[in-house]
Amino acid sequence: MRRIVTKCHTRRIVAVLAAPTLLAQALPARSGEIDTLLFGSFDAASATFLTVGAKVGLGSLDKDGFVALASVGSGRQRERGDVGLPRTRYTFSAAAVLGYQWFFNWGVAAIFAGPEGSVEMLADPHAPMVLPAAYGLRVHGEIWARLTENTLLQATAIGGSTRSSLWARLAWGYRCWDAYLGPELSVYGDETGYQKWDLGLHATDFAIARYSFRVSVGLQTESGRRRASPYVALAVWSPW
Repeated sequence: MRRIVTKCHTRRIVAVLAAPTLLAQALPARSGEIDTLLFGSFDAASATFLTVGAKVGLGSLDKDGFVALASVGSGRQRERGDVGLPRTRYTFSAAAVLGYQWFFNWGVAAIFAGPEGSVEMLADPHAPMVLPAAYGLRVHGEIWARLTENTLLQATAIGGSTRSSLWARLAWGYRCWDAYLGPELSVYGDETGYQKWDLGLHATDFAIARYSFRVSVGLQTESGRRRASPYVALAVWSPW
């Protein structure tokens, strides 16, 4: 049971780090020349996770070229230990990837690669315990396609060597009320056989002042859980 919980929490780290990256990629298509984009996200499900980071173009972010992305995050999950006692798992993570983006008439495609790492601490009624840090290589590919003037199709895949994991997301949206509204589906799997599915709705790219947002709500199912549970995610990004 302990192993399943660890993998489950790792999936959330990957998913939350991915979300602002995807959102940041959508912005250049509708903004002017910017070189730096700041972002943050908050994921609330059976665990919570907060991420902040920056995306920096080695040229201009609205043109073909190299892009660097750095992020740090922290999360918390309540669980039961090996002897059934309640405990809290705290996770701290960081990633730095370098990639290249291509702009086409139909949209944007990008690929990134670089190191990732995380460390976890278990806090129970007795004493905290810090687990060994884990490191690996992350590979990230994504596509933002505007099939028509008012539609958006987005696909992403992220693989990590730390736990031989793969996370993928597919979302479609139709432009209305100054945002893309539509369904989203994501799936995660790793070498332990653990799997997780998210199915929900999203509102992407609505703005308040100079800040842009994405909100997602839906249901998630996980290995080892009999019932689906709700999830909510919020991401925000802005040029700097």
